[in-house]
Amino acid sequence: MADYDVFNGDADGICSLIQLRLNEPKESTLITGVKRDIKLLQQVKAERGDSVTVLDISMEKNMDALQSLLSEGIAIFYADHHRSGEIPKSENLEPYIDLASDTCTALIVDKYLEGKYRAWALTAAFGDNLKKEASSIAKSSGFNGEQISLMDELGTYINYNGYGSSLDDLFYQPAELYKILKNYETPFEFIDNDSGVFDILKNGYSEDMDKAASLKAEYISEKTALFILPNEKWARRVSGVYSNQLALDNPSRAHAVLTEKPNGNFLVSIRAPKDNPQGASDIASQFPTGGGRAAAAGINDLPTSELKNFYETLNNYYS
Repeated sequence: MADYDVFNGDADGICSLIQLRLNEPKESTLITGVKRDIKLLQQVKAERGDSVTVLDISMEKNMDALQSLLSEGIAIFYADHHRSGEIPKSENLEPYIDLASDTCTALIVDKYLEGKYRAWALTAAFGDNLKKEASSIAKSSGFNGEQISLMDELGTYINYNGYGSSLDDLFYQPAELYKILKNYETPFEFIDNDSGVFDILKNGYSEDMDKAASLKAEYISEKTALFILPNEKWARRVSGVYSNQLALDNPSRAHAVLTEKPNGNFLVSIRAPKDNPQGASDIASQFPTGGGRAAAAGINDLPTSELKNFYETLNNYYS
């Protein structure tokens, strides 16, 4: 018998798995990648009697592989908050799916574990840009101001580390970062005992965000704005957290951050207005490589010829 842990390489995927493995330690085959690498389930080579845990990747985007594994009698635990499609009915599937815009996979796992490792769940929620929701839960759970700030900071850095067009763009490969973090029962223990890793993430984030701060919008209106980042490593790393920051700074505006790719096309991050966190996945799904959730979504390969059409789609949706 073998165990497989399949998870998104961002803060939400990593912190979700940390909670589960602190609760139930096991040696497993890790399958993950950069944040945009979501068709991960097809990499699982399981046999009857094996188990698979799937975290923070769209069920809809992995449906064929999921159906195939279920038909082989593979037991699957699936927690996620992205577009799911019709959830298969199978005695082998244990689904925990919540598409609400105010939750994330780590909070779903937190509920499943009855808050046992809540600090890790909140770290993920902060990283997923659920700042208001995470702060509220943190305060009601008894965390102090310093702890809340640390969870917010670390979640942002872990999430930031997951962005890139390839693993070479990242400071730490997600599986490697997970292996480091899972040794600590709380994020505070990690920060106290592994400051070298924390500082690498912190300094990289600060330097990249400083570069992004000088950007001017390519298109802007009262309701929407579009920014273009160059084809450079720092830009690929910062695209997601920069999108999150724009959303926080301008809560009534929808944002799109496009990063130039080597093929001349664009990697796209979409953030719905924080005041109305709906529509991002609806917009992204109109393009062949798009997907995500209501508040935040992306397109993996937007042709240059579609740039004007994309912005018109974004602008028309929110106008």
